[in-house]
Amino acid sequence: MSELDPDSAPDDSDNARAYSVSELAFALKRTLEDRYGFVRLKGELSKVTHHSNGHVYLSLKDERAVIDGVVWKGSVRNLSVRPEQGLEVIVTGKITTYPQGSRYQIVIESMTAAGAGALLAQLERLKARLAAEGLFEASRKQPLPALPAVVGVVTSPTGAVIRDILHRIRDRWPCHVLVWPVVVQGDAAAAQVAAAVRGFNDLPADGPVPRPDVVIVARGGGSVEDLWPFNDEALARTVAASRIPLVSAVGHETDTTLIDFVSDRRAPTPTAAAEMATPVLSELRGTLTDLTGRLHRAGGRIVSERKVRLEALGRTLARAPDLVELAEQRLGMASSRLSAGLTRNVGAHETQLARISGRLQPGLLTRPREARSETLSALALRMRPALERSLSRSEERLAALTARLKSADPGAPLSRGFARVHRADGTLVRQGAGLTAGEAVRLVFADTERGAVIEPPAGAPRQGDLF
Repeated sequence: MSELDPDSAPDDSDNARAYSVSELAFALKRTLEDRYGFVRLKGELSKVTHHSNGHVYLSLKDERAVIDGVVWKGSVRNLSVRPEQGLEVIVTGKITTYPQGSRYQIVIESMTAAGAGALLAQLERLKARLAAEGLFEASRKQPLPALPAVVGVVTSPTGAVIRDILHRIRDRWPCHVLVWPVVVQGDAAAAQVAAAVRGFNDLPADGPVPRPDVVIVARGGGSVEDLWPFNDEALARTVAASRIPLVSAVGHETDTTLIDFVSDRRAPTPTAAAEMATPVLSELRGTLTDLTGRLHRAGGRIVSERKVRLEALGRTLARAPDLVELAEQRLGMASSRLSAGLTRNVGAHETQLARISGRLQPGLLTRPREARSETLSALALRMRPALERSLSRSEERLAALTARLKSADPGAPLSRGFARVHRADGTLVRQGAGLTAGEAVRLVFADTERGAVIEPPAGAPRQGDLF
């Protein structure tokens, strides 16, 4: 199809070519894309829709006009700011049309905030949303370890920040320091810092690389735009989800970024972060020496107090010979009373035995035994017929079961001239049709076993026959 050219159309309208609607629509689409293949627009975002397929649909407007826009899924991750309602931005892209609806729109490839005011407004909206989710709550912040063995540092491997941190940790608390190098400025900074925080958290506790007890995210000062990567929502959520206590030290004391609110502690400077994360070894040694002295003095006082109390208690105790004499006297009195009491007790039991033995007669023992013997004889006479009938029925059932057992004996037919056929694997052959010519079988007779080979059916060719 040729391009539409108004100058080439005949003057006579009756002879002008009639184009189809699609020809005109696509000709306009190509004209706009060729003429406006790269445009840069400034405006306020409205009607921002983050679709489930990953695309972002929006409108750009100013005080007099509105243009629709779309950011395809592949370009969303490359945007410098997150598209939000009311944000003033500068976008670049190309103008195209949507032929099915006779609309034109801009396909956005890049997006930046129009100024610091727009960036801060977007940051305030993001902070309000994260605060509503509870990510800033003090109750969810983890305490820093008192004596960290390993300190992880996420920062640029060059510059004064890492040197200050290492120097401060070496002076205060010499320990193992792991540095995860990242860029701390630019579009890639937020993703690299988030990956470093996740990487430290994913280290196994007993792996070859020790897992940090505390992590420091540090960067020197800079402008709002320089520090903006640390206001990234994905980075803030990664810091909030860290299982390792994390100290943020981004910028100078007056600088505040989003990760300062979600981290477990915020330090005004990288050097202060090193001081928060580590104790002072010399102070700990002094404290330990002081506590050791206090422990010795307290122990000495306790021993002295116990000694004084023991001596006082010893003075109140009676002499040992006095205690023994009193006990010996009580024992003598008790033994004298015991002999007389035993004599009286034996006499009383002897009198009681004589009184009871006069009433004892042999008949008291024989009468109950004779009564039980008569009862047992009567029961035996009544139960004998029933027992004989039960025994007779049991014998009849036993004889019937014996006969059935003999009839079911698989070896019984063998004594009458029959034989059992077993395959090579031991299974019993029940039907001859299941056997194949040449198959080896085993024949079981009453007195022995023999091997055999199945021959072909009558009329079937045998092995070695000519065809």
